[in-house]
Amino acid sequence: MTDKIAVPSRTREVLAKHGISAKKSLGQNFLTDGNILRRIVEAAHLNKQKGVLEIGPGIGALTQYLADEAGRVVALEIDQRLLPVLEETVGQQEHVEVVHGDVLKVDLHTLFAEAFSSVSSVSVVANLPYYITTPIVMKLLEEELPLEHIVIMIQREVAERMTASPGGKEYGSLSIAVQYYCEAELVTVVPRTVFVPQPNIDSAVIRLTRRTVPPVDVADSQQFFATVRAAFTQRRKTIYNNLRSAFPKEAGAHDMKEVLLASGIEPSRRAETLSMEEFARLSDRLGRLKAE
Repeated sequence: MTDKIAVPSRTREVLAKHGISAKKSLGQNFLTDGNILRRIVEAAHLNKQKGVLEIGPGIGALTQYLADEAGRVVALEIDQRLLPVLEETVGQQEHVEVVHGDVLKVDLHTLFAEAFSSVSSVSVVANLPYYITTPIVMKLLEEELPLEHIVIMIQREVAERMTASPGGKEYGSLSIAVQYYCEAELVTVVPRTVFVPQPNIDSAVIRLTRRTVPPVDVADSQQFFATVRAAFTQRRKTIYNNLRSAFPKEAGAHDMKEVLLASGIEPSRRAETLSMEEFARLSDRLGRLKAE
């Protein structure tokens, strides 16, 4: 087992040795708690036949734990300054590969085909920068990569939104988008005190498990997500008012109240009270109206 760097003194020592300070613009906060790192890795259910893509490995604290469990680890790091550090902390292991790149620009299908041909399945495990969490997660989901799990540490508030059920203030278009593609569960809450430097907010670890089929059947997924986004445009407004503004053509040709009632939805309701099934019925009806 490699000498672990996930303690505050060792983390500071590694950063000082390489003359590196955390870049605020990249949302860099280095985790220094081995127990939490173990929880993250356990949540991914890894073994030596499985592979892992780690996004933003930093100085390699989580990478070390992933390398102990997985048969193949690819660590994708955007910050060129950290490449020599990673070479030192994890790069000497044959089954670990450090790649310099931006996950939002990399062709992930090509990366998977080239890097993970020797393993039975692949998961993403990462401590994601807060400022870019949602675009990364949506890219992983929308590109339909062959992923078993996505286990990520993110801002606690965003984790609560991704795992929220209808009726609460956390429930919104992000909840529906994530849960359309995955089963989402909260693994653990992570206090801000276990990072160097310490962020201003707490984090949480969530596990997303890819669904084989979506939980609702929709005629057009693009129309479904457009309907969901429109419904949440202004949360304080009723769904009737939001949809009437978002779909003026349909609202002009048909009474939006009638469309909602025909979908089994009271026009006076707000979007956060609607289930995914209700959004599916509504989007299918709106889609048919568009086609007329």
